[in-house]
Amino acid sequence: MIAIFFIGIGISAIFTGLARTELEISIGLFFIGLFASIYHPVGISMVVQNQEKVGRLLGINGVWGNMGIAAAAFVAGGLGSWISWKAAFYIPGAISIITGIIYIWVSRSWRLDEKIAGSKTPDAFNSISLSKESRKTILLVIIILAIAAFLIGLVFQTSTIALPKLFDEGLNSITSSPLGVGGIVTLVVTVAAFAQIGAGHLIDNFSPKVIWIVALFSQVPLLVIMGIITDIHLVITTFLALIIIFGEIPIQDALLARNTPEHLRSRVYGIKFSLALGASALAVPIVSVFHGTSGGFSWLFGLLALCALVVGILALWLPGRFHNLAKANSTLN
Repeated sequence: MIAIFFIGIGISAIFTGLARTELEISIGLFFIGLFASIYHPVGISMVVQNQEKVGRLLGINGVWGNMGIAAAAFVAGGLGSWISWKAAFYIPGAISIITGIIYIWVSRSWRLDEKIAGSKTPDAFNSISLSKESRKTILLVIIILAIAAFLIGLVFQTSTIALPKLFDEGLNSITSSPLGVGGIVTLVVTVAAFAQIGAGHLIDNFSPKVIWIVALFSQVPLLVIMGIITDIHLVITTFLALIIIFGEIPIQDALLARNTPEHLRSRVYGIKFSLALGASALAVPIVSVFHGTSGGFSWLFGLLALCALVVGILALWLPGRFHNLAKANSTLN
């Protein structure tokens, strides 16, 4: 699946770069998104497979993902300026295909091991002695995290989409140029993304539930304040809020990894990321409606604070002790 991910994205990107009509561009973008959707449910499952402590691994993986997002605009803009907009598709597409071929080559030696592990995992899970109450607890965790995935995904997507406009309107005394605003946005997002590594270390050594609840309730006042202040105070508050928002990402993934059997993990992650990333479809109209209605961002960030508050209350219902199925499956295999 990861090989299909790399090569599929590459072929789709090259097709988009060679497109001659708007319809062909739309088809190419559709297939880029289709193949890109493979990564989160499959790649994250591979990262946490048979790992007892997953926080640091998820944090590092998340940082690299955010660095890719941060670099995308620079790479696309550079290739578009130096060559053409088409090059912004077919050059990364070619690199993706080459990466996929290299991946197939280096993974050939352990492909058999994956098949063996995959065939044993369902039986291994059935061998784990879980009471009816424990299974209900696991189901409760999955339901809470599914709701959280959507609401926190909405907070993440909406806040990052609104950030350039928020800084454009709120940093007039510091900078008013698009380049200056863009530079501050990039700096804040890039530095805040590294919070995932710190959060990963925390959840490997302390209760993920406690850390998550503290993070959720801490961001509520910060989100409210973001919508009403300006200038350097806005930059500082936004930076603190984004540290928490980015830091939450490995916490949710770790909770799912510890409470989901391996043979179901990819499907559960698929549902989780469909909800989280699907929130981006609502982010743009929400920003437009709330900003247009109030002429500012106070109501918008008030809504995001409410979302974080709701998830924080739901997180209180999570069990104090978690069933570490990753460890159990690893032992049985």
